[in-house]
Amino acid sequence: MNLGSLPGARERRVRTGGIELCVVELGDEERPTVVLVHGYPDSKEVWTEVAKQLADQWHVVLYDVRGHGRSTTPKPLRGGFTLEKLTDDFLAVADAVSPDRPVHLVGHDWGSVQSWEFVTVKRTEGRIASFTSMSGPSLDHFGHWIKQRMTRPTPRRVGQLLGQGAKSWYVYMLHTPVLPELAWRGPLSKRWPKMLERLEKIPAGDYPTPSLPDDAAHGAWLYRDNVRARLSRPRTDAYAHVPVQLITPTGDIFLSEKLYDQLELWAPQLVRRTLDAKHWVPRTRPDQLAVWISEFVAANEAAKEDGRPVQDTAPTGAYADRFGGRLVLVTGAAGGIGRATAFAFAEAGARVVAVDRDAEGAARTAEMARLIGAPAAWGEAVDVSDEQAMEKLAEKVAAEYGIVDVLVNNAGIGLSGSFLDTTSEDWKNVLDVNLWGVIHGCRIFGRQMAERGQGGHIVNTASAAAYQPSRALPAYSTSKAAVLMLSECLRAELAERSIGVSAICPGIVNTNITATTHFAGADAAEEKRLRKRTSRLYGLRNYPPERVADAILKAVVRNQAVVPVTPEARGARFLSRFSPGALRGIARLKPPL
Repeated sequence: MNLGSLPGARERRVRTGGIELCVVELGDEERPTVVLVHGYPDSKEVWTEVAKQLADQWHVVLYDVRGHGRSTTPKPLRGGFTLEKLTDDFLAVADAVSPDRPVHLVGHDWGSVQSWEFVTVKRTEGRIASFTSMSGPSLDHFGHWIKQRMTRPTPRRVGQLLGQGAKSWYVYMLHTPVLPELAWRGPLSKRWPKMLERLEKIPAGDYPTPSLPDDAAHGAWLYRDNVRARLSRPRTDAYAHVPVQLITPTGDIFLSEKLYDQLELWAPQLVRRTLDAKHWVPRTRPDQLAVWISEFVAANEAAKEDGRPVQDTAPTGAYADRFGGRLVLVTGAAGGIGRATAFAFAEAGARVVAVDRDAEGAARTAEMARLIGAPAAWGEAVDVSDEQAMEKLAEKVAAEYGIVDVLVNNAGIGLSGSFLDTTSEDWKNVLDVNLWGVIHGCRIFGRQMAERGQGGHIVNTASAAAYQPSRALPAYSTSKAAVLMLSECLRAELAERSIGVSAICPGIVNTNITATTHFAGADAAEEKRLRKRTSRLYGLRNYPPERVADAILKAVVRNQAVVPVTPEARGARFLSRFSPGALRGIARLKPPL
């Protein structure tokens, strides 16, 4: 899509150093300006979806880097793409679109590489308010990173160096004469869109840059004019003079996360984020980028007003770099594992939707989540076994809060008693909540994730009972075994859509599920005694739900498939795989109740 065709878009030409840059503006010019700089071999159109979302709140500016898109090309090409000349271009654009106030800078790939130059040279001081970097390191920092590992080698450092060297294979190719130009103006440009669809999971459709063959051919000089010179003689004064937000895609096939080790030495005002995505995040994760960019710009604008450091505005809990600003929905959140999980995500800076059929309990969890650190939290009263209610919840969440990034299907009920004592109504009750509640959540919210096309994660709370047979828990174990298999099947299906699925399998955890567990075949007095006895045993075990919540966050970060949590759960998982007969023997024992 041509950005100039968007409603409200304004195009202008900016002259600098004998060339003309094509600049497009969106949004209200009276608001703070956000400048988006594209990478290689893209044009400004790579930012289309991000720009549309940012324009509701900011004055958004995009420009085609010299030699790309609708900007003109320097002649001769050699020496026409140096970082010094790219800095001249940026300053010309900034002066044209925001002459009286500094701009907030955002760069991807080579847009980030050159933007690191902008924020570390003295002549730009006062013209930049903040910088968001993704998938593009400073060549100076990279040069020092290489020298450190060559002059003080250790097995780990040598491994990092060799690993990044393998990832940088394309850099060597772009330094060869003539061949890159022939490839891009030949078959490569025609195959490139399909390659990105297959490798990066970019949505199918027309490639946003019709000038790709010429852009890619010209852009080879970005590497030739800068890489070898800067890596061999990196600047020693390349310190960022503005706050920096670093967004690191964890699946980037071109850049190692280790490249940013000790970046705090070069960028003292640094906020880190990680994103479970590959290299082309402006096209695959525009929603999340727009949220993080807006939050960072707003934080810096507020910090400028009251003088506080921007780091103070970012979440500081565990996994804050991963979940800050993400939308997380947790069912069964009024107590136990669900409540602890909602709090753990809140501490990591996520926005939380706490769902439970206990309306007051859900509201209390949401209120506490806000106090703990969630930038926003809401309580919703829903019975997860009610399909229509879950449909309405999904519609409301999508309309008012956005598409869920992480779904935790945790709601569940307990049921104990022999198979022959378990009635059809008992079976229906436990399957409606423990299995159908998970099915409804996965189907309804999972479909929204898939249609958005920007990945996500589903966590289903199963149990060690899913793979540990028990004469006392036939219905409960069956429901949890079904949840485990459902999770495995979904994981296989949704992987191609970058949606992870994890099954969490706790053992004995000290929650209030024992206080509401139904004991089939027992009268009221006996059930009361059994509940009290079971609660006491769980209390003596005293495994806190907070440790399960921590395992859930780790499972999302690591994209784990099946996660036994407690020691007995891990032991049962081991036996189920290597000695199932022993588990069957244990299943015959009567529980000590």
